[in-house]
Amino acid sequence: MDIDLILDARISADELAEQGQLAEQLGFSGIWVSSLLDGRDAFSNLSVLARATQQISIGVIAVNPWDMHPVKISNALHTLNELCNGRARIVIGGGGEALASLGIKPERRVRAVRESIEIIKQTSAGQRFDYSGELYQAMGYGLGWLTAAAPQVYAGANQQQMLRMTGRVADGAMLSDLPPRLAADAMQLARNAAVENDRAASDLWFSSFTAWHVYPDLEKAQAEARRWLLLRGLFRPWVLAEFLEKSEIDCVMSNEAAFLDAFVSGSGNIRGVPEAVLTKLVQHLTLTATPDALDDVMAELRAYKSAGLSAISLRLYEQPQVSMELLATAIMPGLK
Repeated sequence: MDIDLILDARISADELAEQGQLAEQLGFSGIWVSSLLDGRDAFSNLSVLARATQQISIGVIAVNPWDMHPVKISNALHTLNELCNGRARIVIGGGGEALASLGIKPERRVRAVRESIEIIKQTSAGQRFDYSGELYQAMGYGLGWLTAAAPQVYAGANQQQMLRMTGRVADGAMLSDLPPRLAADAMQLARNAAVENDRAASDLWFSSFTAWHVYPDLEKAQAEARRWLLLRGLFRPWVLAEFLEKSEIDCVMSNEAAFLDAFVSGSGNIRGVPEAVLTKLVQHLTLTATPDALDDVMAELRAYKSAGLSAISLRLYEQPQVSMELLATAIMPGLK
């Protein structure tokens, strides 16, 4: 199982290139940057890194086809792919925090993601084509200047319909904040759909977006993990049922405002949620520890490997270079 790194979407292109070069030197397989409302433009921000590296994959997550038309996504991705000589990739998702802020209500998410993937993949052939979907059209579209190998196009998928669509048309999927057993079930669903559509299930690539909070100060690590719980796909009862009792799930679901307050204020203090519940959430939805106590983290990563992930995508927060060094020395050898 490879290790990809998800870096801060708000840092400059030069900082991103510096961190990405270190990641390449240390042997990581890929760099991802999120497409966020308050981040730098992810595609252009990766351009310096694209030129400064030779091997590491670079990509953007999770771009949606409502605030950016699939043709424009395709143009941006293929431009980045040319800059890095075929090492670019993308995750197309069904929406995110930007849509709520923009007042955009995504409709027919699975169909929208599917048509976006189909347009991007057809573009990679380098010929003009007509695409007439149920949601999107692209008539006489094509990029005649393509020279690099086709970029990989993944879906952001966690639930059944999106996973089945992944098996039908995508190169794979990035899951998000799923415990290993649920990740294994999700991958099997996509692979079954691939076989049903005469595609090779073994060709599908899978990763899981996972938060990395490992610092010498355990209290700091746990506080950071708790603050970011809001973005861990927290309000999904079917996920919480893996490790919480019903009364605990009800507590989480009824305290969304408290998780939001903690996130906005930068605090690990989440009012109204018992300490035992917060401990379970951090334990099962993040990788949180100190550098001298990584046994549980290593066990969780090995469980993901056994589940069948191609890669684990770790979101780094403070001191990403320090985290990279630790991962390269203490974690990566155990996952080979």
